[in-house]
Amino acid sequence: MNQIGLVAQSPLDQFEIVPLIPMNIGNFYFSFTNPSLFMLLTLGFFLLLIHFVTKKGGGNLVPNAWQSLVELLYDFVLNLVKEQIGGLSGNVKQMFFPCILVTFLFLLFCNLQGMIPYSFTVTSHFLITLALSFSIFIGITIVGFQRHGLHFFSFLLPAGVPLPLAPFLVLLELISYCFRALSLGIRLFANMMAGHSLVKILSGFAWTMLCMNEIFYFIGALGPLFIVLALTGLELGVAILQAYVFTILICIYLNDAINLH
Repeated sequence: MNQIGLVAQSPLDQFEIVPLIPMNIGNFYFSFTNPSLFMLLTLGFFLLLIHFVTKKGGGNLVPNAWQSLVELLYDFVLNLVKEQIGGLSGNVKQMFFPCILVTFLFLLFCNLQGMIPYSFTVTSHFLITLALSFSIFIGITIVGFQRHGLHFFSFLLPAGVPLPLAPFLVLLELISYCFRALSLGIRLFANMMAGHSLVKILSGFAWTMLCMNEIFYFIGALGPLFIVLALTGLELGVAILQAYVFTILICIYLNDAINLH
């Protein structure tokens, strides 16, 4: 019964933020939490990967497996930037490429790290994804102002709109534009949280059935167990897909700011 009670915990327990190193500075409370730890682990893994690729056999005529992986990710994001962002020369596009590449790799590694048992899915917390999406949204808006000045506001009012409808359309377009930052964070958070919760619920149910001594319950657990395995594979695909979707939306929004679409 202890084993059954152990897996009967809420599926939301895996998203609990736990202070690891509490810190108080005056009236402000800071703490080093498990999301902070796993974000540092993600960053550390990324830096180690780049270090070994560039220092250990980097530039070889026949690349090793790790070098091939990094080159594949590099070329993938580079082609994405070239295809999705128009109206700029190749050299100017290179200015945005490092930021987009780092964002993609950070999200990809965070999502995949969350698939490891007893780890923590950083991107399953709304405040983290919202902070990331809002910072990118502000940066894209600054790029639009740098390129167009006050003419950047012209995207709020398409040409040929009747004058009586102009105030309503401007308000609608402004809300739609600002909602991009919110939707970008919500999409990533909701997909990661929902997928992990579903896997937890079904795996807990299957384990509870397997812990029963009766053969009927054991046979009945095989169905949910196979579903859990299938969902785990699906969730792995979702982890990769969400990093791609987040990145391609950044490129689309950046293209809109540059070309006033």
